[in-house]
Amino acid sequence: MIMPIRQFQAQRMHAPRDFQMISPDPLCVEIGAGKGKHALLFTAHHPEKKLIAVERTREKFVAMQKQHGLEGQQNLQLVHADALPWVVHALQPQQVEQFFILYPNPEPHNPAQRWLNMPFFEFLISRLQVGGQITLASNIPEYIEEAQQQLIEVWKLPFVKERIAGSSARTHFEIKYLERGELCQQLIITKPEGYRTRFDAFQALQGQILQAQSSDPAE
Repeated sequence: MIMPIRQFQAQRMHAPRDFQMISPDPLCVEIGAGKGKHALLFTAHHPEKKLIAVERTREKFVAMQKQHGLEGQQNLQLVHADALPWVVHALQPQQVEQFFILYPNPEPHNPAQRWLNMPFFEFLISRLQVGGQITLASNIPEYIEEAQQQLIEVWKLPFVKERIAGSSARTHFEIKYLERGELCQQLIITKPEGYRTRFDAFQALQGQILQAQSSDPAE
């Protein structure tokens, strides 16, 4: 597949501070997990699945850590890091069963930083198993509409758009938005059989950096 978007420079990503490699076993990943409400709910309801919750902001990460200490789910691992370098260094191709990106920063003044506008999104897809899913939720209709167009025109991925029920309470943001009567929606994006990216053979960097690698990582 020819991607009509510039290629993400994965080989230039430095590892997050205090990076620790993870097991190559299948898992789920939540990016921007905040204070961990969804991560804790998900792992409590799905004890057979492992979830890694990644959060960059120290204050939110500490709050998530404290709550996890109280609840103690063994199938939840917390990571304090920026998601992009962590994904590049930690995740192997087709390792992830499901990504959750719930109510990300809508980047109103920087559209290039929205998830489906970023070259990094191609790398994220390469980490997803065939049949794996990405759940992207937002309370901003324009954000969902733009993401939907990108899925059709750029990424060519099948998806389902859902209206989130008023009783849903996966994150603190979701509770707040729904209480205000705002429309919350999500896209459930699925990776089909035969889907190709330029990173399908790109192995996790595992704390290293490939400074000499400048060609297509899939070659």
